[in-house]
Amino acid sequence: MRALQIKTRLVIVVAFALPAFVFINGCNSTATQAVTAPGKTSTDDAALAARVKQALVADPELRSLPMSVATYRGVVQLSGYVDSEAQIQKALAVTRGVAGVQSVSNDLQLGPH
Repeated sequence: MRALQIKTRLVIVVAFALPAFVFINGCNSTATQAVTAPGKTSTDDAALAARVKQALVADPELRSLPMSVATYRGVVQLSGYVDSEAQIQKALAVTRGVAGVQSVSNDLQLGPH
């Protein structure tokens, strides 16, 4: 009788433990994938923004202008104020020349800084 109770308890424990283990294991692999993909994108965007800022600062005509650079999935947004349309075009050209830039959103404006 005692052996039968032990076997019954063992079967019950295995019946509950196996699906729980499979469920938990499945959740772990999904969570890792979901966290990795956006983290990589944000790291890539930060690196791209840094390269664009470096390229803009390297240009003597653009370095002193108050421009902001934001990136999202390879799209670079330039914003701020410049003195001339020529400076806008130059900033766009410099930005497009940076490796990894997919496109440029121009929010640069003529005006005081």
